[in-house]
Amino acid sequence: MAVWQVQEAKTRLSEVIEEANSKGPQFITRHGSERAVILSITEYRSLTAHKPNLREYLLSGPKVDSFEVPRDRDTGRKVNL
Repeated sequence: MAVWQVQEAKTRLSEVIEEANSKGPQFITRHGSERAVILSITEYRSLTAHKPNLREYLLSGPKVDSFEVPRDRDTGRKVNL
């Protein structure tokens, strides 16, 4: 795992990209905290390839074709008016 400061990553962007392709994700920090990650295009595509669209996601849920709600046949209470 390589860590680059923002200024260094700016000045050596080509090297950061090559490192991401050959050695894996490159983390970029600002003031000591991680702010961004540079990935190779193959890693990015593998992460985003299996994401279903909303329709597929909703249709892949549990089937509720025979879903029945038992109802109480109680008519309520008598009210004196």
